This record gives sequence, structure tokens and C-alpha cells, in this order.
Amino acid sequence: MLSIKNILTILTATTLLASCGGKKENSLAEKKALLEKLTNEHNATADKMAKLQLEIASLDSSGSDMSTAKLVGITPVAVQSFAHYIDLQGSVTSDNVSYVSPRLGPGQVAAIYVKKGDAVKKGQALLKLDDAIVKQSYSVAQKNIETLKSQLNFAKDLYQRQGNLWKEGIGTEVQYISAKNNVQSLEKQLSASEEQVKVVQEQLKATTIYADVTGVVDDLNVRVGEIFAGLAGVTPQIKLVSSSALKVITQVPESYSGKIKPGSKVLINLPDINKNISGTVATTSRTINPNNRSFDAEVKIAFDAAIRPNQLAQLKFQDYEALNAVVISVNTVQTDEKGKYVFIAVQEGNKMIARKRTITVGELYGQLIEIKSGLQKEEQLVTEGYQNIYDGQLLTVLKK
Repeated sequence: MLSIKNILTILTATTLLASCGGKKENSLAEKKALLEKLTNEHNATADKMAKLQLEIASLDSSGSDMSTAKLVGITPVAVQSFAHYIDLQGSVTSDNVSYVSPRLGPGQVAAIYVKKGDAVKKGQALLKLDDAIVKQSYSVAQKNIETLKSQLNFAKDLYQRQGNLWKEGIGTEVQYISAKNNVQSLEKQLSASEEQVKVVQEQLKATTIYADVTGVVDDLNVRVGEIFAGLAGVTPQIKLVSSSALKVITQVPESYSGKIKPGSKVLINLPDINKNISGTVATTSRTINPNNRSFDAEVKIAFDAAIRPNQLAQLKFQDYEALNAVVISVNTVQTDEKGKYVFIAVQEGNKMIARKRTITVGELYGQLIEIKSGLQKEEQLVTEGYQNIYDGQLLTVLKK
């Protein structure tokens, strides 16, 4: 007995020969009409052949009909939650990055107290600049104060004595006034010297460079003996990154501007440390970058010692969710001129028959597709061997 495949091949070849021998079509419309006619004839022939195959199988009592049965795998249709995501790539960054620089100008490095990668606290000493000249200035200023204090004490004593003599009518007024002015002048000098000492003390304190944030030494591009100015060309000499305020930033294509907004759910995967984090979009930029037609989206994440700024992040923004959806593998969905369809296995009497089922599909994500209509829970979906069967095909089920 000829198989369905052989009969279809013969009919198709015959039809093509007949069409080739006919009148040559000159217009596109005529060619389309002919194609539609041949397709309809092919489908009608296939349906007749399928029915004939079933009739033959039902009349053949020898049991040889099982030799035409197709071996397939089936899976019950299930209802489950289904979500669609927009997949994007981003990176981890910090809200608090500090570029350290000397407060009172560049200086030569005398000692370094940290190394790259060290965790530091706010106020911790990072390095020491050469302070020999500042110390010398401080010493001179201190000695100058001591000298002025001594001169002031002498001037005050002289002023007091001159005042006592003036009261007794001894001496001149000029001598009295001169002693008074000398005291006032030395007091002003002493005050100015004390202010100068405070300035030198600040300069001395500034020779020790402190961390202004708690974080990690991300860059340390200076060595003992070099000049520390904060920047070496355009490269920061010391960069501190605070890991207490981390976020993930990604660039979102303009086409998703209506789907990704503050509050949108997002799943974050950090592949380098095999870590998954769930969160929500904190902020999105209000402007579109004209160079790449995208906008920034930020997701705040909690502190984790394993997470480092600039780590690669894979983000899944959820833009659709159905809690009770019929979901099947997209591989089982086929297409013909009428639309999407699948095959289900139906028990008819003592036989398992393949039935073609037209479906309406919804969202697709990964290998799963949502079925809006056409399938019911617990129906037996043909998931293996579905490529070479037809409506009404006799089936035998693969044992699992």
C-alpha cells in the first residue's frame, strides 16, 4: 500500500507538470491565483487521503494498521504563571566615588599606608607627604611667639613703671605714651604670630592625606618619592569607591520607554559571582541620548562585599505577567496558511489519533509561548514527532 508521503509526491509532481504545460501566465495576479488554486487542491487531496487512510485502517483486521502508526511523545497541557521580560545588559556602579587630592597643594610622598584593594574608613590616613619644611616653619613660628611674649612682658612692666612715675609727676608724657604704644604693638605682633602658627599647624596636618569616605581603594597610582597632586595627567592617583551605596545602571532602547519606568520589576544576575538579585527600577533619565537613542535606568542594590563596581550585570525587566496561563514549548507550534496550530493526541475508541488544533498565541519568552485560546488544561499535546504527522494520523505513544 502506498504511503501518504509517496501519494502526495506523485500528486504534486502531476499537478506541476500539468501546470507547466498550460498557458504561460503573464501577470502577478494570475500567478497568485494559480498558486492559491493549487494550494486548495493540495489541501483537499490531503484531507481526502487522510480520511481514506482512516477508513482503510478501520477495515483492516489483520492488525497491520499499527505499522502505519507514528511514534510520538505527548505531554499534558499545564496551567502556570508566565512572565515576559526585556533582556538588557548593564554594570554595577557606586553612588559615592571619591578622587582624593591634597588640600593645600601638591607634595612629595614620604609614606603610603594603604594598598590597592584595601578597605578604608572615613578619616583613615592614606599617605604622608614630606613635611620637613612645614615643621621648620612651625618651629620658627613657635620661637617667634616665645620671643614676642618675652618682649611683651618686659614692655608691660616698663609701661607700668612709667605710668607710676607719670602719676608722681616724674618723667614726660611722651615717655608714658611711647611705653603704652610699645605694649599695644607687641600685643598685635603676638596675635599675628599666633594666627601664623595656626596656619602652619593646618599645613602640617594637611601633609597627612585622609580618606573622606568609607570604601575601598580602587586606584592607587602613586609611589614614595613621587609628587602627589590628585591627578597624574588625567589619571586619578587615588580613587576610593564606597560600596555602601551600589546601583546597577543600564541603557534602555527608546522603544521600551513606555514599558520600563520607576517601579518596574527587574531580575539582576551577576554572572561572575553567580548571584541573583530582585529589585525595582529606582529612576530613569528623562532625556533620550541622541547618539544611541536610549535612556538610563538605575536599580538600587544592597551592600554585598562580593559585589564590585563595574561588574557586568544581566537585567531582566518584567513587562508582562499572567498568573494562570496555558504555556507550551514554542517548538511545538507550527504555521500554515490559516495561522498557528499544534497537534494533540486524542483517544478515539481503542486508538490514539492525532488532531490538528488551531491556536491563538500571546507573548513569547525564551522557549515558552503563551496560548490565549485553542488548548485546554490536561489535553495531550504532541511534543515529540509532531513534525511528520497529519490530522487523523494513527499514533503510538512513546513510553517514558
